[in-house]
Amino acid sequence: MQNDPQPEFRPIPGVPDIVSPGLRRILAPNPSPMTFRGTNTYLLGTSDIAIIDPGPDDETHLDAILSAVGAAKVSAIFVTHAHLDHSALARPLSRQTAAPVYAFSGALGGRSELMQDLANHGLMRGGEGVDLGFQPDVELHDGAEIHGAEWSVQALHTPGHFGNHMCFGWNDTLFCGDLVMGWASSLVSPPDGDLTDFMHSCRRVQSGIWSVLHSGHGAPITDPASRLDWLIAHRHSREAALLSALRDGPATCADLARRIYTDTPPTLMRAATRNILAHMIDLYRKKTVIPDGQLTAEACFELCHK
Repeated sequence: MQNDPQPEFRPIPGVPDIVSPGLRRILAPNPSPMTFRGTNTYLLGTSDIAIIDPGPDDETHLDAILSAVGAAKVSAIFVTHAHLDHSALARPLSRQTAAPVYAFSGALGGRSELMQDLANHGLMRGGEGVDLGFQPDVELHDGAEIHGAEWSVQALHTPGHFGNHMCFGWNDTLFCGDLVMGWASSLVSPPDGDLTDFMHSCRRVQSGIWSVLHSGHGAPITDPASRLDWLIAHRHSREAALLSALRDGPATCADLARRIYTDTPPTLMRAATRNILAHMIDLYRKKTVIPDGQLTAEACFELCHK
């Protein structure tokens, strides 16, 4: 891989790694441009275990998790959000362990009113692998606390990357799903992704006292404050570039993506275009840009003249 952002992070899929006392990580065998090395599944506890993000529906990964559990009890399965690479194995794992699945909601929960309205009027998602059939056994409200014999977890609703996205706090450790990653910025693709919510969620995590963030993909983030500063600044920089481009005249999201994401591989240009759509919707909310008709993924946007 050229320009590998985390060359030291090369866990072996299916082999449990001890990342801190009482916490293990198992990498799922699903590497891709969007998932990096693969999905990180976390096992919290030793004799009484909570599993965070069981991962894709892959029999080899299920076997690896069950082997790592051994004779221990699994008392909870937590899902950060309903993308297939995080949630699809939850139900098969629950059947094998009899553990309930915890999450904020089903796949369509947590959307803002605007995003739900856009979805109702035909704004389609960008093919990011939504687990439409996902439904937890227990829906968690923001701030909910769940206790096991060896662990306590607090659930934080952090929409942005996905409407039902949750982070899970354990002591001074935060399992942050796909909200924050150390190897790339997160995809925000409407109507499931919402940049306005994303920025609020990043600032919320930024206000916490976390020593380490364990994300859904990639290595642990050991300097959360710096990473969140970068992530927020990156989005502000992207917004500034888009506004500068629109000063040259109206443009579609696809046009803007070709002008701004000049070093992005062709395989990621669709995701880049969806990210720009998220910015356009955020700027529309701020009354900074306006579409040439209905607010759609194909609309041509221009700056508002105040």
